Amino acid sequence: MQEFLNDDFLLSTQTAKWLYHEHGEKMPIIDFHNHLNPKEIYEDHCYENLTQAWLGGDHYKWRAMRAAGVPECLITGNGGDYEKFLAWAKTVQAAIGNPLYHWTHLELRRYFGVTEPLNPASAPGIWEACNARLRSREYSVRGLLRRQGVRVLCTTDDPVDSLEYHRKLREKVLGIRVLPTFRPEKAMGLEKPDYLVYLDRLGQAAGVEIKEAQDVYTALTKRLLFFVENGCRVSDHSLEGSFYTASGYEEVKRIFEKRKRGEALTERECAAFRGWLLAKLGREYARYDMVMQLHIGALRNNSTRLSRCLGADAGLDSINDFYYARELSELLDAMDQTDELPRSILYYLNPKDADMLAAMAGNFQSNEKGIRGKVQLGSAWWFCDHKAGMERQLETLANVGMLSTFVGMLTDSRSFLSFPRHEYFRRILCNKIGTWVEAGEYPADREYLGKLVEDICYRNADEFFGFSCQGE
Repeated sequence: MQEFLNDDFLLSTQTAKWLYHEHGEKMPIIDFHNHLNPKEIYEDHCYENLTQAWLGGDHYKWRAMRAAGVPECLITGNGGDYEKFLAWAKTVQAAIGNPLYHWTHLELRRYFGVTEPLNPASAPGIWEACNARLRSREYSVRGLLRRQGVRVLCTTDDPVDSLEYHRKLREKVLGIRVLPTFRPEKAMGLEKPDYLVYLDRLGQAAGVEIKEAQDVYTALTKRLLFFVENGCRVSDHSLEGSFYTASGYEEVKRIFEKRKRGEALTERECAAFRGWLLAKLGREYARYDMVMQLHIGALRNNSTRLSRCLGADAGLDSINDFYYARELSELLDAMDQTDELPRSILYYLNPKDADMLAAMAGNFQSNEKGIRGKVQLGSAWWFCDHKAGMERQLETLANVGMLSTFVGMLTDSRSFLSFPRHEYFRRILCNKIGTWVEAGEYPADREYLGKLVEDICYRNADEFFGFSCQGE
């Protein structure tokens, strides 16, 4: 019987162990998609206790606790922090096979040196030990980031954001770059009840009076320039239903005017507006040599009862099952026809879409700039970022595309304790490659394999996003 979470955790071959310990383990972290709070980084916030650092905003844990029968007062409610922690300790003990079990214990080890499993019996001692460290300046949010070797992180930001704390952070010498991500999701949500209210905010931020559809685009381009001037290298779009129908501006203008009058729109009309705006923004991303991320397939806020109480991002989202291969092809082609398709990353939430997206990415790789993997199959995302999901994503990319060009892992997290997820991915990556080598499916070329792992863990992302970290 193997010891739980030993040094060779998830590494089943000698090649895998060598690849991880000599190469994957040593690389810094570029986390190019997360939901961390830049204000907390600027203020170098210290958490009072483990519940605040661990459970606040973590909808992964909230879903598990609900499934374990924990009352909402001990999840998102007004229960005490210690009582919430005890509820999580009981939940995680029962989470056998869930990545949360592994992540929880990797975090306890890597940040706090705690090696005993978390359960109701060990919880009081772990609570006291971790809290004592969290209250010290050494365990501030910047300290937590440095402990994991984070070099760059990209937060997720609305176009109306002032980027106040990103700008302040640029003036500090941290050894960590905190960059904004341009996410214009609300500007595309024509069907949302509060859409016109949001447009007022966008217009004010951009200094543009929004009267017609073209003005929405103009306002977004002004805000995009502001983001680029403040270090932005990446955009992000959540596509959750039909998102592209080829249409001319006159049709888009009519659809926008219909929405301003308060009239109901069809799904096709929303897709026409969204697709028109998305393609135009994509060309802007290409002009700035940015990366466009497309996260496809979430079905959000499924529980009306809880959504009314808790709002968005409360662990009430799941996997959608719509089909979109032709729409995606037409969207990418609309930009590619004029060679204005930006570097792109395509993420699937529904596993059924993995092979389709890997094949789709291959259609649009051609470029004269020598960009490796210009269109990427994104890492295993959200409901797929478990061991089996990561293995499948790696196998799919290797089978259909070029694994060697992959830009690697991200946390997609709101927690400053989440960065051992990169370790989790790196161990799985090294194990997959090691298995192929020891099965005789690839030569035991140590020099190339070591470089391959380091590229996927760090250098490919640095090059793809243009962070230029390697010369620092």
